Amino acid sequence: MSHLVKDHDPDCLFCKIVAKKIPSRPVYEDDECYAFHDIHPWAPVHFLLIPKMHIPSMAQVGAEHGPLLGRMMALVPMLAAQEGCNPYPEGGFRLLANAGDEGGQEIHHLHFHVMGGPRPWLKG
Repeated sequence: MSHLVKDHDPDCLFCKIVAKKIPSRPVYEDDECYAFHDIHPWAPVHFLLIPKMHIPSMAQVGAEHGPLLGRMMALVPMLAAQEGCNPYPEGGFRLLANAGDEGGQEIHHLHFHVMGGPRPWLKG
């Protein structure tokens, strides 16, 4: 496992959200994952899905994270529908993960943006 991956980073905004030290509008929670509404939505449906474990970005994901990421990816269509994304193929959603500064990542805790709903969107 990467030396950058740890259970919790006390300085990380998303770790503070997972620990309930910063409020959020929850979408879903289990032992390994947390989903919450984006505070600056780009689309009618826009939430973030994060691992509770502090993984800085996709750049630090290794084979050992496969089961966790597989579970997270399986949650995306269910949560997208739950939050109001229209059914595929006419509807659908966008799944986005930024990695690193050049990839546009602002919070260095792995997170997936799930966006959907009628267009046009604010961004994307």
